[in-house]
Amino acid sequence: MYVCFSNVNFINTMIIMKKIIYLVLLALITGLVAQAHEKTGEWNGCDRYDFTFKDRQATIVVPKKAAKGNPWIWRPAFFDAFPSVDKALLEKGFHIVYYDVTHLYGSPRAVSLGTEFYENMTDLYNLSEKVTLEGFSRGGLFVFNWAAQNTEKVACIYVDAPVCDVFSWPGRKNTALWNDLLKEWNLTDAGMEHFKGNPIDNLAPIAAAGIPIISVCGDSDQTVPYKENMDVVRSRYLAAGGPVEVILKKGCDHHPHSLDNPEPVVDFILRQQPEYEKYIHYNVRGSLQNSFRKFEKERRARVAFLGGSITEMDGWRNMIERQLQQRFPYTQFEWVEAGIGSTGTTPGSFRLQHDILTKGKVDLLFVEAAVNDDTNGFSALEQIRGMEGEVRHALESNPEMDIVMLHFIYDPFIPMIARRQMPDVILNHERVANHYLIPSINLCQEIGERMQNGEFTWDEFGGTHPKPFGHKFYAAAIGHLFDEMWKGVSPEGTIAAHDIPAKPLDAYSYYNGDFIALEKAHLNKGWKLVDNWHPDNKAGKRNGFVDVPMLEATRPGDRLTLDFRGKAIGIFCVSGPSAGILEYSVDSAPFKELDTFTEWSHNLYIPWVYMLETELKDTDHKLVLRISKKKNPASQGTECQIRNFVQIKILHSAKRRPSSYISFRKGLSYYHNSNISIEYQ
Repeated sequence: MYVCFSNVNFINTMIIMKKIIYLVLLALITGLVAQAHEKTGEWNGCDRYDFTFKDRQATIVVPKKAAKGNPWIWRPAFFDAFPSVDKALLEKGFHIVYYDVTHLYGSPRAVSLGTEFYENMTDLYNLSEKVTLEGFSRGGLFVFNWAAQNTEKVACIYVDAPVCDVFSWPGRKNTALWNDLLKEWNLTDAGMEHFKGNPIDNLAPIAAAGIPIISVCGDSDQTVPYKENMDVVRSRYLAAGGPVEVILKKGCDHHPHSLDNPEPVVDFILRQQPEYEKYIHYNVRGSLQNSFRKFEKERRARVAFLGGSITEMDGWRNMIERQLQQRFPYTQFEWVEAGIGSTGTTPGSFRLQHDILTKGKVDLLFVEAAVNDDTNGFSALEQIRGMEGEVRHALESNPEMDIVMLHFIYDPFIPMIARRQMPDVILNHERVANHYLIPSINLCQEIGERMQNGEFTWDEFGGTHPKPFGHKFYAAAIGHLFDEMWKGVSPEGTIAAHDIPAKPLDAYSYYNGDFIALEKAHLNKGWKLVDNWHPDNKAGKRNGFVDVPMLEATRPGDRLTLDFRGKAIGIFCVSGPSAGILEYSVDSAPFKELDTFTEWSHNLYIPWVYMLETELKDTDHKLVLRISKKKNPASQGTECQIRNFVQIKILHSAKRRPSSYISFRKGLSYYHNSNISIEYQ
């Protein structure tokens, strides 16, 4: 693996310098609050300012270090009640703001006062023009009603066991509170028969603006019943095309509010801030409507993840699983987790059938391989053939399947992004995404730009295999793509097949790839089938490539043959410390050599697909494979362990795409790239 340490260190130095300048500027901005009001105390270790505005109580808590853009979260009721989210956001640089309209029931007077207060906060204190609204219990009435009339001022909404229908709470049964509500709204009990001030009846403007909502509720709430309030909001908001997530606490009543670990809510709020969103780069192509409708209507769904170690490790994948469960709390999901370290699109195109498609009908598939296709040295042609193999095979197996392509970052990509040069492997994978109208997310570009602008260093991010902090950026970008592509989509629409281009990008791409059983081989000399292969050494092993059946040969001259049918043939092997040189021939052609020892083989049995022949006629063939007498000087032996033979089977027909389709981009810059010359057949 190539690592450009000098460039990385230079970028890290620039990041530190930018942070120092930024802190000085923020100190000046934060001082505006102190100039407007006298400090009255502290709240969770930060300066607190209490004052009145329009004869109503107000509070501002100033973070020790304000985040870029001066984000703030605003409570209209119950300051300091169950404040786990507020405390976490304060540490992230949010201002915590309270303006007491608790007993105004979301009335027009409350909305008017709130608007004046908002203008005071943004004009006098220079807080962000996009506020995060936080409504606990009856605070939900104000939050929804104010947002409906001020959509351009709202970043997102967080509500906790919110009142969304005054007929549910306070309701006529609570006589004193009901009469208080009537007085505030200047209505009679009879006039309530035509009441139009409930949040559940005023969601259309918020949904049209695409304002994201997250809610935490107890499913056993006896005071503000979930089914009469937030569940109605969720159903109507989705129907109107708005993004909403719900975290249901099983067996929980109205109290306690919030979460012991507020991380899911905090992460949601952070990713909706204007300063956060400007770094996100995704390409919207085609549609993700099928998965949305499947998740919401049928409430049974299967989601698959195909990739390398960044997908295999605990991180973005787990976060997306949790996020999807929050978006669709009633859906029973099955997760197919098919990440295997060190594998790119060539092995992925052959693993797809066995590791994913055999599990059942997949509704949403994530694919990623930019890092491994690059670091493993696959050519531009192989990168196209491998990624097209995954995408086309998946769509032909189930034309209703939605697919999302991801591009991650590793060390060699960092200086390229700094030069505004897009890595060739990403451009090659994007050719496939564009051909099949697959939405894609350029996380490489996002992370590179965030580091250049001083948000964090490569070490803080976690490197190629990110820390949880780094994985959150990956998951957040996927969440933004969901919000964009599911905006305005009705759950009641039909599920339709995606149109597959009649011609592939490359006629010899690895679609319809599959395994050939080891038992099909004729073991003429030396080769043996080991039922439970496990080498007795300390070299690393990958999951799925140890304690499994393997064909093994250890001596020069060991020979096997294999009869097969198709356009290509290869081996899926492990290249370890004693990996040897192979000699092979197809259909009596002259023997060719293949050295299976890699730069990682010294201490790892790395899974590797070697394609032996890739442009055969689609007919019957015979492979002869033997161990060479030659030996790589760095290898300890002349071994070969084969987990599977791989082949490209007979092609299927594809339905031609119509001429009209959706394709647009968000935040994509056009980069200079190095010259590529690829001949496509």
